[in-house]
Amino acid sequence: MNGHATGTFDITNWTELATEDKEGATFGRNAIAKTFHGDIVGTSTTEILTVVTPEGPAAYVGVEHVDGTLHGRKGTFALQHSAGSHNGEQWLKWQIVPTSGTGELTGLTGEGTIRVDDDGHHYLLDYTLPED
Repeated sequence: MNGHATGTFDITNWTELATEDKEGATFGRNAIAKTFHGDIVGTSTTEILTVVTPEGPAAYVGVEHVDGTLHGRKGTFALQHSAGSHNGEQWLKWQIVPTSGTGELTGLTGEGTIRVDDDGHHYLLDYTLPED
C-alpha cells in the first residue's frame, strides 16, 4: 500500500544538551519533543546535531522516534533527518529508517520533507506499507 501523509507538528520542548564553539561555527546537540497533527497523530522525541555559523543556522542531522497513528494505523517508527540552509533557501528531508516500524506500521518505508513558514511546521511523507 502506498500512501501520502500531510499535516503539521508543534515543537513542545527544545532542550539544549551541549554546545561547542569552534572557529567559524558553533556545534550543538539538542533534544526535541513534538506533537503531530493531520495524517500522523502522535508524539515524538528527537535528537539533533546542529551547525550554526555567524550567518545563522547552517545544517542539522538527527534521529526521531514517532509514536502514534499514520492514517489510523497505530505503531512506532524512526525517522532520519538531514537539513540545511544556504542563501535563504532551506531543505529539510526525512527518511523512514527501514525495519523500524512496529505494530500496524511494521514494514513501513518512505521519505518526506518538512517546510517551516509563518504559520508553523508542515510535513509531507510518502510511504509504503505491506498489504494486509
